[in-house]
Amino acid sequence: MHPSAILVQTALAQTGPEPEEAFMSVLELCDREIAAVPLDASVADAINKMLDHHVGAVAVVDSEYRVAGIFTERDVLRKMSLSRTDPQTMPVRELMTTPVEMATRRTGPGEALTTMLERHFRHLPVADDNGKLLGILSIRNLLEWRVDDLSRELESLEQYVSNDGPGG
Repeated sequence: MHPSAILVQTALAQTGPEPEEAFMSVLELCDREIAAVPLDASVADAINKMLDHHVGAVAVVDSEYRVAGIFTERDVLRKMSLSRTDPQTMPVRELMTTPVEMATRRTGPGEALTTMLERHFRHLPVADDNGKLLGILSIRNLLEWRVDDLSRELESLEQYVSNDGPGG
């Protein structure tokens, strides 16, 4: 695992999935195309990758595709916008956020959502046990999952109520 990567510990390993939901990995919710740039990329390369993929963050990976950092829109605003440096020549590794907290394929959506809300993350890389990038989860992915989950629950409750005959 890359030294700047921190894997999110899964509470599910200790408590098991909640009874009403079957276990789902956050990897299933990630965007299909992974936005990543190599460690030697420029800030301009990272920004162009975000624009090309219509995302707000890119993972910065080493030669073995392990996560070394993450570069986000917030990094552009906070670290780049007023620095008067040229994004074409500024290495992304100098402005990326590190260490990176990551989920694994054992992380459930509810746990990832809690982590992201508590720590104010909008993006969470998903990596294998060696820190190799598998996907990037966005808060948008999780909110879509939660809305779908609540819609299914509402339909189930409506079905239950409508099927309840006289004498109940």
